[in-house]
Amino acid sequence: QVQLVESGGGLVQAGASLRLSCVASGSTYAMAWFRQIPGAERDFVAAISRSGGSTFYADSVKGRFTISRDNAKNTLYLQMSSLKPEDTAVYSCAARSQFTWSTTYSRTREYDAWGQGTQVTVSS
Repeated sequence: QVQLVESGGGLVQAGASLRLSCVASGSTYAMAWFRQIPGAERDFVAAISRSGGSTFYADSVKGRFTISRDNAKNTLYLQMSSLKPEDTAVYSCAARSQFTWSTTYSRTREYDAWGQGTQVTVSS
């Protein structure tokens, strides 16, 4: 089972930028970022294919967030810009550790490995 460890969260002001990282213990297929606020379900943020050639974003972050990966380092990134207070959440990375034909990337059930999450707080 692949282990995922996120880092890079913190407290920033609205309009600032932040980069999250997620290091995997081994190679993975598609990877994604989700976020969650207390009392709510995890929301899809962004996903990326194994090669990095395909990326997918939630409408709420398009144009502000960029997902990328470095397969040589088994690391996933999320560059967040123009942060808003509504971006405040615990951000978790997710990965598919096995191949699947699924072309759906936005559902939590598509991923079998999860990190513990990192808190991002954006003040107004």
